[in-house]
Amino acid sequence: MTSFPGQQTFNVDLNELAYRLGPFCEAKYETTDLEVFDVHHMPGHAGFAYGFSVRISGGTESWFIRLPPPNVNWRGTADVLRQVEVLNALEGTDVPHCTVRWSGSDLEWFDRPYFVVPRLDGDVMRLGPGEWVEKLSEKQRFELGREVMSALAKIHKVDVAATPYLGDPVPFVEDVERWDRFYERAADPEMLTGVPECRKRLLETLPTEAPVGIFHGDFQTSNLFCSGDGKLLAVIDWELTGIGATLNDVGWICTFSDRKAWGGEGAGRPVFLEPEVLMDLYVEAYGDPLPDLNWFRALAAYKFAIITGFNLSLHRRGKRIDPTWEQTRLSMEPLIHRAIELLG
Repeated sequence: MTSFPGQQTFNVDLNELAYRLGPFCEAKYETTDLEVFDVHHMPGHAGFAYGFSVRISGGTESWFIRLPPPNVNWRGTADVLRQVEVLNALEGTDVPHCTVRWSGSDLEWFDRPYFVVPRLDGDVMRLGPGEWVEKLSEKQRFELGREVMSALAKIHKVDVAATPYLGDPVPFVEDVERWDRFYERAADPEMLTGVPECRKRLLETLPTEAPVGIFHGDFQTSNLFCSGDGKLLAVIDWELTGIGATLNDVGWICTFSDRKAWGGEGAGRPVFLEPEVLMDLYVEAYGDPLPDLNWFRALAAYKFAIITGFNLSLHRRGKRIDPTWEQTRLSMEPLIHRAIELLG
């Protein structure tokens, strides 16, 4: 695999990051009369994410910086400039998003590409007893759902000519076949016995008239940043973005709200809104004719079942320790069954 210059020289130690942010901010603010402080890790999976603040004569400003992980090729999910491409394309639209303040592919500051956005005050959607979403009224939750699905429809209508860096569209057939290699390496294959049948049905019923455009790639509640009173502030974490079947995003958020798709403790998982409500809100916002959305729900359930099996294998082999996959494994079989059911 190709090695990139400077890729292994900076391991994102917080002290070193703070040291590097000093001259970076001096250059961007065009003054040496400032102080960088409160450099800290941030949650999320879109590369390595950090918060920091800058004290200047006019007050304090807080920022959020994303960098690729150390020691990886800057491609795919590690290519943070893909996120910049989409966020910049959303400028001038009313899609809630984070505006990129600074970004670059130069290696002068951090030995890798980067982008910086302002820190927002709020939280991602959190479901479950005692969490803030559960405290919203039924009307507030529905209106938040309308904001979310309207934002998604507007993302899908952005002109792909504005994002040439994202490359060519992903073929629909690849959306199905790309998971074959992960299925072959999944743990507990006895819980995925329905995969061959589901795969066959998905390929036999590939949509022919589905829209193609910018997709988010992981459109679900933990990537929706909101205010405390239930207003959508930004769609975040664009590391899986690309050009292809936009309705995969609809299928994804619907699957995570589909009680019939989950087993074990997950069968009682709290949901944002019912899948049928989310779909109705999306169709209303999109405005143009759409194919059967259940195919995209089936694909999402199929994908996540295989993803679970693969990540469970990584966990058990000590490659990527995360014991939550031991619980999620109980949904592998229900997810495949639900996918087959949705395919009719």
